[in-house]
Amino acid sequence: MENIIKDTKDTIKPRPSSEWRSFALVAGLVVIWLGLYNLIQPFANWLAYDLLAQPEGSHLGESLAFFFYDVPKIILLLGGMIFLITLVRSFFTSEQTRAWLGGKREGVGNTLAALLGVVTPFCSCSAVPLFIGFVESGIPLGVTFSFLTATPVVNEVALVMLFGLFGWKIAGLYLITGLIIAIISGIIIGRLKLERYVEDFVWQIKVGQVAIDQEKPTWTNRFKTAWESTKEIVGKVWLYVIVGIAIGAGIHGYIPEDAMAHILGRNAWWSVPAGVLLGLPLYSNAAGVIPVVQALMEKGAALGTVLAFMMSVVGLSLPEMVILRRVLKPKLIGIFIAILTIAIILTGYLFNLII
Repeated sequence: MENIIKDTKDTIKPRPSSEWRSFALVAGLVVIWLGLYNLIQPFANWLAYDLLAQPEGSHLGESLAFFFYDVPKIILLLGGMIFLITLVRSFFTSEQTRAWLGGKREGVGNTLAALLGVVTPFCSCSAVPLFIGFVESGIPLGVTFSFLTATPVVNEVALVMLFGLFGWKIAGLYLITGLIIAIISGIIIGRLKLERYVEDFVWQIKVGQVAIDQEKPTWTNRFKTAWESTKEIVGKVWLYVIVGIAIGAGIHGYIPEDAMAHILGRNAWWSVPAGVLLGLPLYSNAAGVIPVVQALMEKGAALGTVLAFMMSVVGLSLPEMVILRRVLKPKLIGIFIAILTIAIILTGYLFNLII
């Protein structure tokens, strides 16, 4: 009996004190984050209108206030969201993702793949190994493309930033639209039977088996990984953020509202295709394009046109297409781009019509 009690006590491992210290540290950082976020607006106004003595309502004053407000706000939002996203990502692996998608029917598989593309935010550099892994696991090509489409188009950072800047309605519209595009594009590609346009070597690769029994990471390890990921990603994209905000500040302060409304307003039939074409060469990450989107909307651009512009910049990114060229033949890449472009344009027209 004593041995049983002893064995039971041995199997019950109390939470290490370091775990609680990690939670306390993260809680403190959240309080600091909230405090800094609430101080951004008065600090930006003080810099632009008091320290630099720019008149309120002037072109330069408005541009500077926009810049000083958006730079820290976007950086804070970006850092906070990357930290949260990395925590979520620690519960998912590419092997689990492939296992969940395997054997699903058309429609169901595409929907599940699109949803997973949102909550498992792999970067563009993961496109090739993920694609190979999906093919090796027997996942249909159309389902694979639903996942690959949703990952950049429904960008989780953009979703949270849209919520913070414009509210839940626009963020929800962005989410629903992106999911519909990912699902429909995947179904179309699946029905076209385009497997012959996948590079031959992909079908010959056998992905190695991964051990199932892996040690579950502690919360301390998750927090540490999230912090390291936040520092790394913010360190890589901060310049894009500043450039994007600078462009947005210029639009905000100097471009007349009438001109922007005429070019990208709902009344011009060509505004949506123009927005998509404008976004094609302007590769940026979500953090860099959101300030431009904000400035365009403030100047009278139509919501559907702006969403089409944003999806074009993020979803039709040249780097991802170049990476995918390693596993896809040019014709399939061209078909993929054409389907996405048409879907984005139709989405822009739809939102301009109903909103």
